[in-house]
Amino acid sequence: MISYIRQHLVLKLFLSYLVVILVGGIVLSTTAELVVPTAFQRHLAVMSSMMSNMMGGSVQGLDQSLFNNFRAAVDEALRLAAVAAGVTAIIVSLLISRQVVSPLQAMTNASRRIAEGNYDERVQVGGNIQKGEQDELGQLALSFNQMAARLERTETMRRQLIGDVTHELRTPLTTIKGYMEGLIDGVLPANEETYSQIYHEADRLQRLVNDLQELSRVEAGAYELTLSKISVNDLLEVTTSHLGRQFEEKGVSLTTHISPDLPPVSVDMDRMGQILLNLVGNALQYTPSGGSVNVTATRGHGEIQIDVADTGIGISPEHLPHLFTRFYRADKSRSRSGGGSGIGLTIARHLVEAHGGRIWVESQGTGKGSTFSFTIPIQD
Repeated sequence: MISYIRQHLVLKLFLSYLVVILVGGIVLSTTAELVVPTAFQRHLAVMSSMMSNMMGGSVQGLDQSLFNNFRAAVDEALRLAAVAAGVTAIIVSLLISRQVVSPLQAMTNASRRIAEGNYDERVQVGGNIQKGEQDELGQLALSFNQMAARLERTETMRRQLIGDVTHELRTPLTTIKGYMEGLIDGVLPANEETYSQIYHEADRLQRLVNDLQELSRVEAGAYELTLSKISVNDLLEVTTSHLGRQFEEKGVSLTTHISPDLPPVSVDMDRMGQILLNLVGNALQYTPSGGSVNVTATRGHGEIQIDVADTGIGISPEHLPHLFTRFYRADKSRSRSGGGSGIGLTIARHLVEAHGGRIWVESQGTGKGSTFSFTIPIQD
């Protein structure tokens, strides 16, 4: 019986109300028993004195009779009041218990359905959400819905990740398999061009695997920054030297503008180079032939800001807040080679934040180019 009560909140609330009623009744009855005789005797003494003077005789028998009748009346009134209060309290306690427990039961049922994989479950939130007029249960329900929404987004991203990784792995593997079958059957010549194509697809497959591994590491914080004082000019020169040939082959101009007298920054050279290669590489990828990419470095309040602006395809406003979310694609129909999977930008965000900086993107819309910016704190 005790274990059954412990498992049901409504019974515990109901019994707690009954305990309060019982204690209140005992206190009321005890107080009445202690106080009523003394008070009655005091007032009755005054009345007796007045009646004796008026009647000229003793009224002791009358006093005792009055006291007994008064006490019986008080006891009867207390019993009736206790019964009425008890019945009323039971009804009210049941209503209140249900009102308190019903939202909790709804959240319990919803949490079970979420545990079964139904991430679209939500519970009703009491009060005015806009004005923040929820009580504790309403706030709990609101937090529950927020948790459910995050779980739903995480599940959606997980499914998208599986689809993206499956698609991206299938493409190079299918190509490599096709080339190998062609070589085995003698359909394709065993020359440098064929082997180069196989190597290119294998390299693409390796890059994807490396990106996934790197993303796992940066999100878990399983890496260390090797900080050293480096000039911003050296950082940008390393990036332009790595990508200069690719810009020339595509016919996209790459220019850099560095404000004079910029102080050295304390960064991890490899990680910062990874950030710049990712941002400048993306700018090249999304800028058509004849366009331009401009990298600028300026000094702000206690930080250096680096902007990578391009004249490429631009980004729609609704996609801007999500570009640094892992595996997010502005265009779901694009492949990794055409649209990426968002892994690189997510890695860049984590690495910038690890250096104590900020990263964001701006774009006027489709066809109007975009600007990726990040900051590096200046160490005194």
